[in-house]
Amino acid sequence: MPAWTSTVLLYVAILGVFYLLLIRPQKKREKQLQEMRNNIKEGDEILTIGGIYGKVLNVKDESLTIEVGADKTRLKIAKWAIGRKVES
Repeated sequence: MPAWTSTVLLYVAILGVFYLLLIRPQKKREKQLQEMRNNIKEGDEILTIGGIYGKVLNVKDESLTIEVGADKTRLKIAKWAIGRKVES
């Protein structure tokens, strides 16, 4: 077996480990986050990536309206700005 073959196999093994440990879990997290954002409905409590807690009032394709604070201020935000759904 030529010497370059073992080098190629080593690189393939490193790439395989890199994929299994880094790329695949990241794609799984992105898919779960996108699914959560698509399943947001009116009445849900959310936390934005900017740290704002709010209650969802209206959901559209790429945006939603939330109500924040004691004075019930309304904010229109993009769906990608949702950090997580707050479980009550």
